[in-house]
Amino acid sequence: MTMKRLDALCDILPGQRAVVRSLHASEALRRRLLDIGLTPGTEVECVGKSPCGDPTAFLIRGAVIALRAEDSRGILIEPSGGAAVWD
Repeated sequence: MTMKRLDALCDILPGQRAVVRSLHASEALRRRLLDIGLTPGTEVECVGKSPCGDPTAFLIRGAVIALRAEDSRGILIEPSGGAAVWD
């Protein structure tokens, strides 16, 4: 198995966790993401993907939030706790 560093929130799979590094989005979307608690340093867990793969549900600060891949692509992440994520 090889290790893979994650780049964007849309890359994680159900059961995986990551920590938000930074947000790269339009001002309106950035404000919305900040309002739901998606700030740098926040741990996020992928709890499920729709059958078509979009949107994806994430556990963010105790609330499950569904985000479209288009919106989560600009949320840069790293594996939670510095641990590697396996392919």
